[in-house]
Amino acid sequence: MHLPHQRGSLHNLPDTPEAYDAVLADVTEQALARMTPEGNLEHPDCADDIGDTSLGVTSLLALAWQRTKDPRLPEAIARSTRFHLRERVFTEDNPGYPNLRVRDSGLPYARYVLEPGAHPIGDWPSTVWALLQLVNLVDLADPVLPDEERHGLVELGRGYWRWLTEATFFNPQEAGNQAIGCVVGGLMLAGHLPSGEAEAVRSRAMSLYLDEIRAHRVRDRGALLPPEHGGAYDNNYGPISLSFLAQAHLVSGEEVFAEDGEALAHYIDARLTTGGFDVGGPRYSEQHSAFESVLGLRYFGHRVGADLGRYRGDTRWARHAVAADGGIDGHFAFMLVWQIQDTTPWHRTPGTAPAGHQLRAGSVSVAFDSRMTPSLVEAAGTYVLPAAVGRQHGFGPVIDGFLLCRPMGEVRVRDLRTGTLTAKLVTKPVVTRDHVLRHVRSLYVTDGIRLWMTVAVERLGGTPYLLAGLPYAADDGDHVRRTDVAEVSSAGPLRLTHPVAAGPDHFDARSETTQEQAAFVLAADPRGYGNPDEGWSHLVASTAFEADPAPGAPDDLDVFAVRYGPGDTFAPAFERVPGGLAVRTEAFTAVIGDPAGDARGEPVLTLHR
Repeated sequence: MHLPHQRGSLHNLPDTPEAYDAVLADVTEQALARMTPEGNLEHPDCADDIGDTSLGVTSLLALAWQRTKDPRLPEAIARSTRFHLRERVFTEDNPGYPNLRVRDSGLPYARYVLEPGAHPIGDWPSTVWALLQLVNLVDLADPVLPDEERHGLVELGRGYWRWLTEATFFNPQEAGNQAIGCVVGGLMLAGHLPSGEAEAVRSRAMSLYLDEIRAHRVRDRGALLPPEHGGAYDNNYGPISLSFLAQAHLVSGEEVFAEDGEALAHYIDARLTTGGFDVGGPRYSEQHSAFESVLGLRYFGHRVGADLGRYRGDTRWARHAVAADGGIDGHFAFMLVWQIQDTTPWHRTPGTAPAGHQLRAGSVSVAFDSRMTPSLVEAAGTYVLPAAVGRQHGFGPVIDGFLLCRPMGEVRVRDLRTGTLTAKLVTKPVVTRDHVLRHVRSLYVTDGIRLWMTVAVERLGGTPYLLAGLPYAADDGDHVRRTDVAEVSSAGPLRLTHPVAAGPDHFDARSETTQEQAAFVLAADPRGYGNPDEGWSHLVASTAFEADPAPGAPDDLDVFAVRYGPGDTFAPAFERVPGGLAVRTEAFTAVIGDPAGDARGEPVLTLHR
């Protein structure tokens, strides 16, 4: 089976003017064939996320008219604009909406679902999206729409902005992408207002960003990130926030948006595999966005020199939102407008500077979590997740069911690149179940094809093993398929084990259940409201590679050595040498320094072929 939402890398989508003109030509033909006598451009099957959809298609028609001057478009633009103004603007409070600060304000807003009281929670983001579609239309519809109607749109934009920032609590879903989108709406609206009013709206938008979003950033993997649905980063919405930061910077020129966008871009680059797969998030851990993220990944990838377009998007939404039958849905159409308007090229080569929470070379990558434990290993086109044992998740030595990967002190890192080899040494103080201090030294070395992981720790006694990952997925062209195997070799005996017990808290890689599905089952709330990261943390056990200690290690150490990726016999040798432990494999010789480190306590590592 294939993962449904991670498909082709977004930088593989053609982005020439001719390619975009072809997209707009298709939108034009669909819209003209669909439009009702009243001017409605919504997909007939659309029920939710409906508040911005007809207006979104209208804005795309306006952009198409700007580029082609198709004589069929002015009347369609005018008629569909009037439909939105007449049928999709609400001024009476939606029954049951819980986030009002002012009742019966009479201010306009958009509905997530048209039926009164059906799903009022979605009205705040729907109004943000409607505001963004509106400001694009005002920009693009001159001179198609007469001044009176364009002024009417600006007046509606004023009302949307006031409803979002005065009549309701700001960002009631605690969703960074929605909040930054609202700020962008205010900044763009200000460009159509008289100077005094424009400055007031612009100032309010900036204060909202600084005080309500930036001041509440969440730290993860060394980066400060806009909060997203109660967490730091979401695989679906994180790149969408990056697109909003890009547009905010393009519209305002404010350096704070560039600074925060670059920080988020570096973070995404560090966690994203070479193949573009990733997993994790407080809203959708495995679902990926597509056209909504192109602007941010392209704009900031170029700024920071990273190939962020490798991100595997849900390319069913490659250009715009679509319904189940493939027909256009105008939801979020502003993102297509912006990516067409911005001509920043994709940066297509990996960055060269070492990343604190990543090891990457060639087709191999390791992403590390905030504790410098691998969160995702990639080799030979296969993705290996942290395994679970006894409710503990990670990679590391296990003794008597206790996983030694949670640090009890400072974690230190040494990066090294020499010739064709790239390496990272992580030293981590841990304690056993009996509160005995141990020093786990984990060396990761890659030649761009294979990954060698060597883990050394003071002799543990008993029958320890290395928890070496959960084989989960593999590249399959423009798809990612589920798998329960991976090319892994071990110096000591290696086992691939599966949970004996059944149930949602035991993940068997041989099943067709996805990580996100399992995580939502374990979450406190159902899909769409629950936190899959929190749900997955309740996993008790999983399929896992278990590697026994390597033979020939010094008597006072347990040493584990595994290789991910292709290769012949794997028989590394180990030797105590002055200042550390020598590791000799078929591809390199390394000396892992003693736990004490150098004069500043930093790890010592030498490496050569």
